[in-house]
Amino acid sequence: MTLRPFHLAFPVRDLAEARSFYGGTLGCAEGRSSDEWIDFDFYGHQIVAHTGGDAGDRASNPVDGHDVPVPHFGVVLTMEDWQALADRLTNAGTQFVIEPTIRFKGQPGEQATMFFRDPSGNALEMKAFADDAMLFAT
Repeated sequence: MTLRPFHLAFPVRDLAEARSFYGGTLGCAEGRSSDEWIDFDFYGHQIVAHTGGDAGDRASNPVDGHDVPVPHFGVVLTMEDWQALADRLTNAGTQFVIEPTIRFKGQPGEQATMFFRDPSGNALEMKAFADDAMLFAT
């Protein structure tokens, strides 16, 4: 079994502080970013610092035309496994925060994604990349 990278999004109070700490102090390479978020390569896993206040807030940030819940967590699946899960959740009547969709279509980092909440209200994102080598594409 090959370990799949995890994905974790979390709120920060200031992107410059996050960039300094994760990029400078920890040495995490920076990937895509906007005025509201920064992707980091966290030892082979994808973490995303979002402006959004204190941990536990139910905030959202715009990403490729959708309001992405912050915080959220998830896993990067193979495209085949992602599609099977999307089908299973759809057939089960899951209420999606963001329906299964393709984000950044035709760009580096093109990915399949879906968001939903667990029974306690925690937001989850399950994703898969068209090309796993593009996980941290800029």
